[in-house]
Amino acid sequence: MSKLSRREFVYMMAVLGAAPVFANSHTRMANTNKAEDYYKLKSFGNVRLMHMTDSHAQLLPVYFREPSVNLGFHGNFGKPPHIVGDKLLDYYGIKGNKRLEYAYSCVNFEEHAKVMGRTGGFAQIKTVVDFLRKNFGEDKTLLMDGGDTWQGSWTALQTRGKDMVGAMNLLGVDVAVGHWEFTYKAQEVLDNVKALDAEFLAQNVMVKEDAMMEETEIAQQAYDEDTGHAFKPYTIKKMGNARVAIIGQAFPYTTIANPQRFIPDWTFGINDDAMQEMVDQVREEEKPDAVIVLSHNGYDTDKKMAEVVTGIDFIMGGHTHDGVPEAYPVKNAAGVTHVCNAGSNGKFLNVLDLDIQNGKIKDFKFTLLPIFSDLIAEDKSMKKYIEDVRAPFKKELMRPIATTEDTLFRRGNFNGSWDQIICDALIDVKGADISLSPGFRWGTSVMPGQTITFDDLATQTAMTYPETYARDISGKDIKLILEDVADNLFNVDPFYQQGGDMVRTGGISYKIDPKAKMGERISNITLTKSGTKLEASKSYKVAGWSTVGSKSPGEPVWETVETYLQNVKHVANLKVDTPDIVGIKGNPGIV
Repeated sequence: MSKLSRREFVYMMAVLGAAPVFANSHTRMANTNKAEDYYKLKSFGNVRLMHMTDSHAQLLPVYFREPSVNLGFHGNFGKPPHIVGDKLLDYYGIKGNKRLEYAYSCVNFEEHAKVMGRTGGFAQIKTVVDFLRKNFGEDKTLLMDGGDTWQGSWTALQTRGKDMVGAMNLLGVDVAVGHWEFTYKAQEVLDNVKALDAEFLAQNVMVKEDAMMEETEIAQQAYDEDTGHAFKPYTIKKMGNARVAIIGQAFPYTTIANPQRFIPDWTFGINDDAMQEMVDQVREEEKPDAVIVLSHNGYDTDKKMAEVVTGIDFIMGGHTHDGVPEAYPVKNAAGVTHVCNAGSNGKFLNVLDLDIQNGKIKDFKFTLLPIFSDLIAEDKSMKKYIEDVRAPFKKELMRPIATTEDTLFRRGNFNGSWDQIICDALIDVKGADISLSPGFRWGTSVMPGQTITFDDLATQTAMTYPETYARDISGKDIKLILEDVADNLFNVDPFYQQGGDMVRTGGISYKIDPKAKMGERISNITLTKSGTKLEASKSYKVAGWSTVGSKSPGEPVWETVETYLQNVKHVANLKVDTPDIVGIKGNPGIV
């Protein structure tokens, strides 16, 4: 951390660490506290950039367990965000601070959740955002959204993201980028962008040449027919006496990780050369005092972009859901670019205060603010908006499905208890030998003793391509699938990492060596039921969901899982299948 970043972090520890922690605090404090009690940052600089990302349509406060496995290798070994659990607490010097332990780590999660309750919530975020704007000066403050905002809840799916557009407008978002936003149909995306008060930016989303030539309806709505940009690539914001450039970077692998059939006229990519040209152009033509990239690359990809592209002051990133309590410095040929990330599910708000003097950033102060719902009064206008949005679906959302005495979570490189339920459901309902479920990072947690509602299930499954399948796949091809996803996760070059976690599996166990070469990471695949080795030449019935290429024939996965949970009735002592991981001794990315 820089000295100023460290000072601000220590200050935050002192203020939030002093917040009361006692049983049922979330039911007793929020309506009596004021934002200035715990969220009044020390005055610094003359430009304030606020940044949130990956809320995944979670309008209400949630439980969210941070990962116990987030492995880093090669150049990212032992560096944020690949430090978890007690090692993370030691790294940032916050062990014993219950508030920050709960916010940043998985340590004592159930104990802390029981006492401090949920985090996030758009009504709480609006209270904090409005206070930080007014406290600093509204003309000097900007709110940025890093994407993955229009997807992840039942209401978002049913309204095709419109509920979140309205929430962003009420929150006062000024600039936004996207990823899961592009899993709606192209015209729906464009309609939502038109309804959005914020500027929607993407320097790396282009209209295909053949679509331009054919003058398709989508191509005709391109931001710039000459350059081919589908959306505005950058904007200049006047903030007090300063001019700040914001360049947008959408998720570069959208049409690989998600269905291209929904957005056939657009191309995506990292486009680091084009980013360098854009930064140079903006600096030469616009003469900004600061250049910010609002990115949905993923943390390690952002760090590499900071190495190879010069002239960027800060990258405000998302996609990998990493809550990193510092602006991480990355050296490049022209100086240093700082990389920031704001976690997920509305749990954090980045606050970057800049001291701009004589056309340059003289200094900065960075704070990753945890949004503790029990400390923050709800904004009344946002609360009413959320109630109105949920009202038509409330009966369905609150419908009980089962109960649990286990913590249900998703986040982690290899598996989670929610993912295990999905995998078990696919095998049970589809009559399969093996199940495969994508390594999605979105999805909230359910605490022991809670009733699992359809709302909870939707946070794991609500998406535009939820259809299930059951088909015969050879042992050879099953291994190839595992190898391909492992390469995506552990490729030595961050530009080839697509940001998800390992495909979740049911019915098999396997060994993985993350540091091995492509095609050599996976071995010893064994059928858990029989204990026999997977045979390359033999076919197995495999069930799964969320196919990227063509639409699968089966029912939506939420129906599959609900059928299974209704039969199970109560989740207890769930066995979460995890692979045998090789070469992780001493790695701080695993508890």
